[in-house]
Amino acid sequence: MASSDLISKARSEGRLLLTEVESKELLKEAGIPVVETKLATSKEEATKIAESIGFPVVLKIISPEVVHKSDMGGVRIGLNDASSVAEAYDSIMSSIKNAMPSASIHGISVQKMADPGTEVIIGASTDPQFGHVVMFGMGGVLVEVLKDVAIKLVPLTPRDAHSIVREIKSFPILEGYRGAPASDLGKLEEAILNLSNYLENHKEIRELDLNPVFCYPNGIVAVDARVVLEEN
Repeated sequence: MASSDLISKARSEGRLLLTEVESKELLKEAGIPVVETKLATSKEEATKIAESIGFPVVLKIISPEVVHKSDMGGVRIGLNDASSVAEAYDSIMSSIKNAMPSASIHGISVQKMADPGTEVIIGASTDPQFGHVVMFGMGGVLVEVLKDVAIKLVPLTPRDAHSIVREIKSFPILEGYRGAPASDLGKLEEAILNLSNYLENHKEIRELDLNPVFCYPNGIVAVDARVVLEEN
């Protein structure tokens, strides 16, 4: 589904927050590599999706009301076969219905479990005066602990994308600190530039974050994503 259709669908349902599956579809259209993620509305569908994308997989509840998914029992990782997926589907549904009986459940996402990499965050928000700004920093829990981020105004040039990655204090980690493999900085800069280009043409996006984005020696992939729309 095109991002314009995703946005229209969310608005028609009275939502400003896109689901994780919708957010990843939008970002994929923007030219950002994302983990393959599909929505299942039954355990039979979940097992078929898992078999098609390959094990191991991760299952996550998709509901506008469930913000802290792990705390509610809404996430299962490292599922290695169809029976584990079916059991996890039922377990997640049961946990959410017990914890939040009135929650609106869209289904459960099934995504390929990505190999671990160096974690970064790529985000964007809207400044009332200047419009969209892009943010970059170390990802995962580190973004809250270190608060080591760099920010630039949209539109970014290739030089801006090159410099924003190098402005954080933790940049040596991306270069390959103490013998660790270096991250693919070219693909990282390309994703940041693609995001800037997308935002320049989509003023209806209020904020978004990709956290974590796993960086590898060859390539990057966004594992989780959140997109919030502007109010009409």
